[in-house]
Amino acid sequence: MNIKTTYEDKSIIIVQKQSGIAVETAKIGEIDMVSQLRTYRQERENDSYIGVVHRLDQPVEGILVFAKTKEAAAALSRQISQGEMKKYYLALLCGTPKEQEKKLEDYLLKNGKTNTSAVVKKGNPQAKRSELFYKILGSRDGISLAEIELFTGRHHQIRVQMANAGLPLWGDTKYNKEFAGQRGVNPALCAYKLVLTHPVTKEVMTFQAAPVHEMFGPYATLI
Repeated sequence: MNIKTTYEDKSIIIVQKQSGIAVETAKIGEIDMVSQLRTYRQERENDSYIGVVHRLDQPVEGILVFAKTKEAAAALSRQISQGEMKKYYLALLCGTPKEQEKKLEDYLLKNGKTNTSAVVKKGNPQAKRSELFYKILGSRDGISLAEIELFTGRHHQIRVQMANAGLPLWGDTKYNKEFAGQRGVNPALCAYKLVLTHPVTKEVMTFQAAPVHEMFGPYATLI
């Protein structure tokens, strides 16, 4: 299994997802995290159940929690729906914002045909409210390192909202015109911190992972 496990007990498993690997896919022959984790559990515990409670885009790296029981999956899903699970990201933004801290609230509409999302007007009945808060940790050479707290989990949310705010992510081939059409490039975005309540012990637990994306290197002292 080429998945880095950072914590595991009888109820949950915390893993660090690599960029380029899908959480779950229907494509034949493509390896995904759920399939690998099911095989891992089957071989070790003779139980292949893996509950998916949240996801990361395929090109995005970072921390994910999976449930090992249906009860744990239900408890974790409840935390997410009630906004009790805290998710923090590190992102490299193209630009230097005037406001060093800001809450963004937009309405996103997903286009299934193009696998993209866009900011639309509030009155659109199919749009979903999307909310995040960013804080700039430092800037150099026109690139800004931001910590982003995600309050809702919409399709491509961070990438779309930051691009709409005039701060597209470095390496984002879908929403940053500078990288349109480029291959072999991933957005500089890492789900680096996750805070949750253990579904059984009720202990508040924090998990962190340093970004692997090479573009974060010059900003390592700020993280």
